[in-house]
Amino acid sequence: MKLEGSVYVAYQALYREWRPQTFDDLVGQGIITQTLKHAIMQQKVSHAYLFTGPRGTGKTSAAKIFAKAINCQHSVNGEPCNECDNCIGITNGRINDVLEIDAASNNGVEEIRDIRDKVKYAPTQVPYKIYIIDEVHMLSTGAFNALLKTLEEPPEHVIFILATTEPHKIPATIISRTQRFDFKRINTRDIENRLAFILKEKEINFDEQVLKIVARSAEGGMRDALSILDQLISFSDGTLSVADALEVTGSLTSQMMDDYFFACFNHDTQKALELVDDMLNEGKESNRIVENLLIHCRDVLMYQQAPNVVEAQLPTISESFKQLSQDIDSSVLYSWIEELNDIQKNMKFTSQPSIYLEVLTIKLSETSAKKEIHRPAVETRDEVSISGKVSADYQELIQKVQLLEQKIERLQENGGQVQEKKQKSSTSRNKQPLYKVPTERVYQVLEKATKEHLVSVRDVWVDLLQLLSVTQRAMLKACEPVAASETGLVIAFEYDILCQKASNDEELQVAVYNSLNKLIGYTPSLISIPKDNWKELRQQFISQTDVTKPETKEDTPDEDVLISEAKKMFGEQAIEVVED
Repeated sequence: MKLEGSVYVAYQALYREWRPQTFDDLVGQGIITQTLKHAIMQQKVSHAYLFTGPRGTGKTSAAKIFAKAINCQHSVNGEPCNECDNCIGITNGRINDVLEIDAASNNGVEEIRDIRDKVKYAPTQVPYKIYIIDEVHMLSTGAFNALLKTLEEPPEHVIFILATTEPHKIPATIISRTQRFDFKRINTRDIENRLAFILKEKEINFDEQVLKIVARSAEGGMRDALSILDQLISFSDGTLSVADALEVTGSLTSQMMDDYFFACFNHDTQKALELVDDMLNEGKESNRIVENLLIHCRDVLMYQQAPNVVEAQLPTISESFKQLSQDIDSSVLYSWIEELNDIQKNMKFTSQPSIYLEVLTIKLSETSAKKEIHRPAVETRDEVSISGKVSADYQELIQKVQLLEQKIERLQENGGQVQEKKQKSSTSRNKQPLYKVPTERVYQVLEKATKEHLVSVRDVWVDLLQLLSVTQRAMLKACEPVAASETGLVIAFEYDILCQKASNDEELQVAVYNSLNKLIGYTPSLISIPKDNWKELRQQFISQTDVTKPETKEDTPDEDVLISEAKKMFGEQAIEVVED
């Protein structure tokens, strides 16, 4: 609003403008508001309350409404009238007998002792003196001890209301002296109804689906929902659209997530990675993308079991979403949810979350591939009943055949002589390595490896990745150069599965070959190795080099040959000498 002299009135945020002023305005906390109203009407008010729950669920608002209701001159059914001097004064913060204290900035013993000294004085403006201590879990141990006695036996005219999002940090001795109310997350339907009411009051046009998007993004907090809505109103051109809501919240469209999961399920890793690249280029955060994918995966799984529940929660149910729920088996969804959950945890501790997102995409494609390989073909009822009877015998027969084939191979290798060995468990016996390390090729590189060659490759590694395709770049982001000569380059991978794919990818080999030729002027061949195997292989090579090369004082007057060779090949920074 513009006034004379181009002076603007300060805009009041929606969550402040529409802060609840009565218990009936408090959304989603019916049991708590009813209990507090009855306590006021029956004059059975406790001396101390503890309000706990997630942010934005109404803890502080309930405390202020309670302070008004108990001091109201014309209270009706436990509700404040919001018209008397006491109600207006408390709402505007002019009543000195109602104090709101932020424990985060007033957490010391001295502040609590000051409160303890003042509670003995009677209120001057209203019947009850109310102390609202927000984020009370931030108080120090000494402050809690100072509060303890006052909280146990306060004067009759004093009421304490403690609010916190982390009740587990509050001492049990404090909790036992209060009436505890646990505020729950507000369900999306209640948030939608409140947002619709506010928008109609402000005469703003909106799409009904916008309310669902905002409500889901708020994660059960009304204050967060109003903040998002406030931002959306400022962003839009008068009418709140779905596209604007997705842009403001950073959410993915349902179609984009459907396409991503279809690509993973059909083992189309390249398309899935291209979709991820599009998401990132649109400014979506990696953490937010994973969160959206996790929720979408949950929605698909829920739709398979209870369609009505999901239809009530989602803005729309597209045909691609229905097709996704029909095509993908629940076992695949379970494995995807586990992978997404693990990646979401790991992303909290990395500065490169996009790498985890790209590696996740490859893993999801591999997971769905494994599931589909083992998925049985569609059978008739008769076939199912027959296969159910013989499946156990069939599996046992297959295992016996495999054991016989293994024995024949050992006979051929040993010239007809079978060596008896201690029987191992079936798990360890049948376990095959995912990737066979090319030991000889690695040794050939290490024999001619130098620190200079390795440094030259590492210096251009980031530039090399930019020359590759999206799929190739995602694969090589999970590895690093560890040894280099003029003819060979050894790269170590975090995951065996990516090491296997890189080793078998001829296009990747050619792309790296050509890129290195442009960047460093020579073309070493690419050799892939898992990081765990690399550490072991490097140590073996250094040990063998130490044995085969004679030690001379002229060559290494102050250092062991082993250390000297290691520093020569890998650089001094990569070597740590530990004294026995």
